[in-house]
Amino acid sequence: MADAPRRILVIRRDNIGDLVCTTPLFSALRSYFPQARIAALVNSYNAPALAGNPDVDAVFEYTKAKHRAAGQSVARLYLDRLRLVTRLRRARFDCALLPGGAQASALRFARLAGVRRVLIRSAHAAGHEVECTCSLLRQMGLDPTPPPLVLSADALRVAELSRRVHGCLGFTPRRLIGIHISARKPAQRWPGERFVTLIRRLALPADAAIALLWAPGGEDDPRHPGDDGKAARILREAGGAPVVALPTRALDELIAALALCDRVVCSDGGAMHLAAGLGKPIVCLFGNSDAGRWHPWGVPYELIQPDSRDVAEVTVDELYAAIERLEARIAAAAGLA
Repeated sequence: MADAPRRILVIRRDNIGDLVCTTPLFSALRSYFPQARIAALVNSYNAPALAGNPDVDAVFEYTKAKHRAAGQSVARLYLDRLRLVTRLRRARFDCALLPGGAQASALRFARLAGVRRVLIRSAHAAGHEVECTCSLLRQMGLDPTPPPLVLSADALRVAELSRRVHGCLGFTPRRLIGIHISARKPAQRWPGERFVTLIRRLALPADAAIALLWAPGGEDDPRHPGDDGKAARILREAGGAPVVALPTRALDELIAALALCDRVVCSDGGAMHLAAGLGKPIVCLFGNSDAGRWHPWGVPYELIQPDSRDVAEVTVDELYAAIERLEARIAAAAGLA
């Protein structure tokens, strides 16, 4: 391109899954503009999803008010944001991409950063979120075909969790099934007692185990509600099943825990997209989300979405059958059927 950008800023200030679904855009930009400086502007909550990403030269992050740490004042929050804007202006970006569309906050950041050329995803973009995000490439005269997702797990975190799994079980499982029980939206939350029944029903070989994953904290936490109570009930009632508890207190810890797993069972949400980014086969429960836009990208998966759009309507039999279908598909693809 005659006017190839030299300094590109991608602004993605949404949730974890949105940022994971944007990693193919970074890869495409790197392949088209190998000499460009490519940066991301994200929030502190989703920023770890870009750790170790080879296509991103710099990550600028800010903290949303709802994510501020205990004791951190709103005044300090906005002072930090002013300093961030100063850093952005000094970087002199000549192009900003808004893969989340014309969001007021993203537009404001682009304007404050002094970027003259701003490319905004069309409100009419269709398909999966990955395809919608990469549709921005068309505005640059480029092929919008998405590359794969890109996600890296911290090797030290993975090793630490692997030792924890061995310590809890007394052996290192050859197959680890990750069951993530937390979900942000009420319609995506499967009841705890059904997880217990599912765990009891899974016929695991002697060298396999289950990693129970959840967002820690109390259900009544106004900022970050967690599932400590739900997890405790599941662990207490799961009997003698080989289950290791892996509450993940930080996003990099969740990524490392998912990296240990060979299969993942979860609801639609950030954990599902992280698992897809790590190449994990997934069985997922969808409530009131658009499955066509948000299904796992680039990995084998089975998706269950009841007509009611409430995962509480999904039975144990239905979820177990989906797990069996996924295993059969993987075996067939490997020539083992």
